[in-house]
Amino acid sequence: MVITGASSGIGLAAAVELARGGDEVVLLGRDPGRLQRAVEAVREVSGSTPAAYRADFAVLDEVRQAGGKIAAAHERIDVLVNNAGQLTSVRRLTADGFDPTVQTNHLAGFLLTHLLLDRLRAAADADGPARVITTGSAAEAWGTLDVRRPGRRQLSRWLAYGASKQANILFTAEAARRWATYGIVPTCFFPGLIRSRFGRRSPVFSLAGLVPVLFRTPAEGAETLVWLAREPHGLVPGGYFAWQRPFVATGRSTRPERARLLWESSLAAVGYGAVGERSVRGVG
Repeated sequence: MVITGASSGIGLAAAVELARGGDEVVLLGRDPGRLQRAVEAVREVSGSTPAAYRADFAVLDEVRQAGGKIAAAHERIDVLVNNAGQLTSVRRLTADGFDPTVQTNHLAGFLLTHLLLDRLRAAADADGPARVITTGSAAEAWGTLDVRRPGRRQLSRWLAYGASKQANILFTAEAARRWATYGIVPTCFFPGLIRSRFGRRSPVFSLAGLVPVLFRTPAEGAETLVWLAREPHGLVPGGYFAWQRPFVATGRSTRPERARLLWESSLAAVGYGAVGERSVRGVG
């Protein structure tokens, strides 16, 4: 099970719980120090050292490198968890020319999933369906996503975050439509408000933190993720969940035509050709 954003928060909590249950987890994170501590946490509960890869999702070349290494080291991937995300105060575009929040939360995971698609298909062929699980958010309700130009600069961090979460749900729906014949089941989930490093520089999150009842622990937020990774009830192609139950997204995040347009523009943004959805850069 490959987990992005695995060095802290719900990603780390899910990795520890999955490893405790005997699953082999592969960790992907940005900060080397936190990633090493995550490795140690998984080793403590499982007795074995997990594979770990460092990549900054604000740099697509690093995603390509990490994806290539993971694909080379693992013949099959049963579960890919696209959990890496941020709410950044940085408003300058990334080196790739995209809004930093939308790139980190959507485009990078979109690219990584394509880089690992053959490994997911191999798992599906071997033993039941493979799963792609993406961390969404109720913030999709206020997103301003241009599905023809998903990486365009957003006016604020919150609009950028909402746009990225719309993209996560649209990606899940379109992946379910396109990859049904591959035996791959994409799902998405909302973990609730989590008490973690996420959003720690946001005044809104800081004020909300004064009311502890509004927030869940990372372990509580990871419960639905773990459920989707393990349980047959989570095998709902294109499903959106919260608290291990179906959850409802806005029409903007579920409209099939928007999902199709976003997919095509995202392929172009990350450098993939539409034919066969193979990398035009020679990776994958």
